[in-house]
Order: sequence, then structure tokens, then C-alpha cells
Amino acid sequence: MSDSTVSALRGAPAAGSALALYDHPSPDFAAKLTRSIRLLRALAAQHPRLIQGSSLGVEDMVVTELIQQAGVPVSVFVLDTGKLHAETLALVPAIEQRYGISVQVFRPVQEQVVQFVRDHGEDAMYDSVALRKACCAVRKLEPLQRALSGANGWITGLRREQSNARAEVPDFVEEDGRVKINPLADWTWGDVWHFVAQHQVPYNPLHDAFFPSIGCAPCTRAISVGEDFRAGPGGGRTNPPKSAACTSNPLRHKRSTHERPHRTPSAVTPHPVQRPPRRARRRNHLCAARGRGRF
Repeated sequence: MSDSTVSALRGAPAAGSALALYDHPSPDFAAKLTRSIRLLRALAAQHPRLIQGSSLGVEDMVVTELIQQAGVPVSVFVLDTGKLHAETLALVPAIEQRYGISVQVFRPVQEQVVQFVRDHGEDAMYDSVALRKACCAVRKLEPLQRALSGANGWITGLRREQSNARAEVPDFVEEDGRVKINPLADWTWGDVWHFVAQHQVPYNPLHDAFFPSIGCAPCTRAISVGEDFRAGPGGGRTNPPKSAACTSNPLRHKRSTHERPHRTPSAVTPHPVQRPPRRARRRNHLCAARGRGRF
């Protein structure tokens, strides 16, 4: 598998890569890592049917590695909405090869996707919050419920640092009769990338192209200099108003969004990468190198 499809550290990181820019651990990173491993082991002993819901973003790739290091019996699942980037989908076989496991892939019911597109048209997801939520319900929430069926706990890559709304992210919490475990709750963005560098964890190369968070292709874009970390999710191809943007991942919040296809949709059609103009990317690299461009 080529480096253009799945990124992993081999020797020194390339200048301007996410690894080169963001590998800045907290002073107490070693203690955080120890706590995360202990948390996984303690809760796995109490909840024998744990599962990891992976968005295939960098935090979730770190969580998968932590699970393996902790030596706990946790399976991994992915929601393939039919609108993920090809670079994202390429991480599924990369995980399977690295850890010798089988990743469970859950997809939406094709008939429901086709009906949604037939009823609401090509651009409905850019028209209203209600339609965005309806698309999310078809493509993500229904498959998520199937994925969690039978599990008595699930593991996410949530971090408190990611937004004000997540400031109170607990290490674990009981939700809907299941324990939800957040082993990265107190990790920083720099901690995440330091762990990636330390353990050569494969990650999505879109992170190297200034995609801080990666979800469905139509609703995710790279950010430009000066933009908030959360501007990427929900940006999409037309940059809809914030009130209508998709701003979350159902594997983390059980809520997200997606656009619908114009023709009879395929459940597994990857979308091309949307990158900022060359000048904006250059400014990003310069500012990040000076410590002002961190997500």
C-alpha cells in the first residue's frame, strides 16, 4: 500500500507533514498514557463485550493501537456511509494487516439511501438542518445501532480539548445501558501526534493536507490559516452556514450529516480530496511552522 494512500512514520517525518508540525507532547504525556492503558484494562475486565467505533481519524487510530497495547479483547467497527474519502477507506485493510484482526464494516440499508435521494433530491443536505439530520439517520445512525447491538460498552476517541462542548468529557460514562469509554479524554492534539510518531501508527494522509477532522467527503474540507479547528467538518463543497453544517461524528456524538447522491447512489463511492488553494496551503505551512497554525 503506497504512502499516498496511508501515511505512517518511516524515519524522519516529512517537513510540513502533520507529524512534523504537531508532535508536541504534554509534559505529563507518559502519565496520561499509563492512565489510558489502565482505564482500558480495568473497564474491559468489567465489560467483556466491548467494541471500538472507529471513524478512522487520527484519534481513533491511536485508540486502536492503545487497545492492542493494553491487550484487551476489543473488536473494531467502522461505519462506511458510502461517502468516505478513498484515503479513509484505505485504512481498513491497513488496520487488519497491522493487527491481524478483522474490522467490521457497517453500511446503510441501500434501499433507504435510494429512497431518501428520490424523495429529497441531490442537494437537500445543504438546504436545512432537518434534512441533514435525516440523511445522517439513514447513513450513520441506523448502521450505528446495528454495530452496537450486543455490546455492553464502546470505546471512542473523544478528547476534552476538541471543543468547548466537550470540556466535560469523562473518562467513562454509562449511556443507554452501555459504558462509553474515552481513553484519550485528557490528551492534547500534540499528545496524539506524539503517540503516532512513537509507535508508527498509520494515519489518514488527509491530515497532512490540513484536514483536522475527517468524515464524509461532501461535508469535510481542509481548513485555511486563521480558521477554527472545527471549521473543517461541515465545510463541504459549498461551505454551508454554520447552523446547517454537519459538525459531529456519530461514532462520537451519535449525530452527523451527509449529502445525498444525484443519481441512484452507490453505498461505497469514495469522493475526491478537496484541498485549499495552493497559496492558502503555503500560508498554513508557514504559520504552523511558527507555532501559530496549530489546529
